[in-house]
Amino acid sequence: MKRSSGRAAMFRRTGYAPWAVNLLVALAISLVVNFSYMLLLLVDDRPNDLPSRERMMSPSPGCRTLRAGVVAIHPDGYGYLLADGDSIYVSPHRIKRYGLKRGDRVRAHVRPGRDGGHDNLHHVLALNGEAFDRARIFQQPSHAVDFGIQLLYYLLLSFVFVTLLTAGGERKEYRASFYARRVGWCLAVALPLYLVVPVVHWPSGKIMLNFMSGRLFDYIVVLRHTFTLIVSLLYGYLFGLLRRSQRMALENERLQNENLTSRYNMLVSQINPHFFFNSLNSLSMLVREAQNDRALVYIDQLSYAFRYIIQNGQNMLVRLDEEARFAEAYSYLFKIRYTDKLFFDIRIDAEYRDWLLPALSLQPLMGNAVKHNAITRSQPFHVRISTEKGCLIVSNPKIPKLDPEPGTGIGLENLRNRWELITGCRIEVVSTDELFEVRLPLQKPDAK
Repeated sequence: MKRSSGRAAMFRRTGYAPWAVNLLVALAISLVVNFSYMLLLLVDDRPNDLPSRERMMSPSPGCRTLRAGVVAIHPDGYGYLLADGDSIYVSPHRIKRYGLKRGDRVRAHVRPGRDGGHDNLHHVLALNGEAFDRARIFQQPSHAVDFGIQLLYYLLLSFVFVTLLTAGGERKEYRASFYARRVGWCLAVALPLYLVVPVVHWPSGKIMLNFMSGRLFDYIVVLRHTFTLIVSLLYGYLFGLLRRSQRMALENERLQNENLTSRYNMLVSQINPHFFFNSLNSLSMLVREAQNDRALVYIDQLSYAFRYIIQNGQNMLVRLDEEARFAEAYSYLFKIRYTDKLFFDIRIDAEYRDWLLPALSLQPLMGNAVKHNAITRSQPFHVRISTEKGCLIVSNPKIPKLDPEPGTGIGLENLRNRWELITGCRIEVVSTDELFEVRLPLQKPDAK
C-alpha cells in the first residue's frame, strides 16, 4: 500500500506539462521548421564584403553577352526577358532578387543555357532606363542572422501554441471538449501571428513583418506556419492522452487503496469478537470459582490486551517488541485457564525488537495452538515464539485431541491475507506429523 501511494505521488508530480517542457517542445518544433536554414549555414556562399562597382558591372565567368528586353512573368512565378525575338529565361529567384515586374525594361548579362536550352538572365545592369543599384542585393542579412531570427520567431510561436493547448490541463479533466476549445484558441491567434512573421523583403534586402512585405501569402511562409500549428496540435492531443492515462492510473490507485483499507479493516474486525468471547469465558470461570485475586490480575491483563487492540487495530505495522509484550499479556490469560499445563516460551533477539510486522499477528497463532492440541497436566504443552534470520517463528508440537474441534481456518487465513496485503510477502507454514510451525518474515525499520 505504501508502494501504491508512492506511485500516486509520482503521477501527481508529472501529471502536467510545466513551462520548461513546453519550451523544449517548442524548440524542437522550431528546429524542424528551420532545418533548411541550418543547411544554408553549412553551404553559405554569400559574399562577406560589398563588391566593388567594377566587379559588379563586369560580366561573370560564363556570361555570353549583354542583352536588353522586356520582362514577361508567367503565373507560376518564372519569367522571360523578350529581346529581339529571343526569349531569355528568368528564374523565380532572380525575379524576387531584383524585384522585377511584368513590363519592366531590363539590360542584363546573360548566361548560355545548358544543352541548347534557353539562355538565363544572370545580372541586371539597368532597370527601366536607370542603372540598377546591385549593392542593395548584398545588404541582405547573413544566413546566420536570418536563421537566428526565424528560429526565435518559430520558437515563440510554438511555445504560444503548446501553452494554449496544455495550460490548465493539470487542474481540469482533459476531455475532448477541453481540447476542442484550446484548438479554437490556437486557430484564433494563428492568423494575427502569421501577419507578423519576419521575412526578407527581396527588393530592399531588409527583414520586415510579413504584412509589410508586399507578398502576404508567400507559400513558403504559409507552409512553415501551418506545419508549426499542426505539430503543436498533435503534441496537445498526445498531452491529452497522457493526462487522461495518468488520471485513470490515479483513480485506479485510489480505488485500490480504498479496497485494501476496507479489506484490512474487515479482517481486523474479525479478531475482536473472537478474542472478546474467549476472554469472557475465562473470566467467568474465575468468578464462579471465587478466585477474586486472580480475577483482578486477569482483568488487568485483559485490559492491557484490549488497550493494545484498540490502539493498534488500525495500524498496519508495529514494532516486534510491542507485539511481544502483547503476547505475554495474552499468554497470561491462557495460563489462568490451563494452570501448570500450558507454557509460552517467548525469546526475541534484541536485534529484531525494532523490526516491524502487522499488528495482532501472534494472537491467532497462539489461539490456534491452544484450540487444536490436547493440553493435560501429564503432558504439558509448549508454544515457542522466537526469531531467526529475519523471521518471527511460532512453533508447537502436534498433540491431537481425542475429540478434535472442527476448525474453520479463519484465523490462519485471516493472517495470510493481512500479511500479504500489508507487506507484499507470504508467510510460510510448515506442518508435519510432529510439528506445526509458522514463519513470519519481518521488515526492517527503514523499509517502513
